[in-house]
Amino acid sequence: MKKIKVLIVDDSLLIREVLTEILNSSPEIEVVGAAEDAYVAREMIKQLDPDVLTLDVEMPRMNGITFLRNLMRLRPMPVVMISALTESNAEVTLEALSIGAVDFIAKPVVNVENTLNDYSDDIIAKVIMASKANFRTT
Repeated sequence: MKKIKVLIVDDSLLIREVLTEILNSSPEIEVVGAAEDAYVAREMIKQLDPDVLTLDVEMPRMNGITFLRNLMRLRPMPVVMISALTESNAEVTLEALSIGAVDFIAKPVVNVENTLNDYSDDIIAKVIMASKANFRTT
């Protein structure tokens, strides 16, 4: 079975490492790279041809919303937004979804209700679901 190739885009090294560990724990997913900003991500997309992108909103040089807008115009692909700003009904979440993001998940907040295991299951499920989204390239 072909694994889902994922590129992680987040300015936080810790988050890139945590997401890599979480996603690689799934037998269906392979993290093919991790980029610290949109410019690095753009080059990695050309080289690695990922199936799904995880994308942070707040990043230096170019924010995730601007990058998403450019990506959907030039090379549409499934994107799952992962950010402290992406919550249900948050303005930035609705904007990302309207631009073309497939789904979103908030970065985990440590509390009794939201354990890291729950977060892991959610992110893996959302990436697998996003990989099945139909994006036409023109």
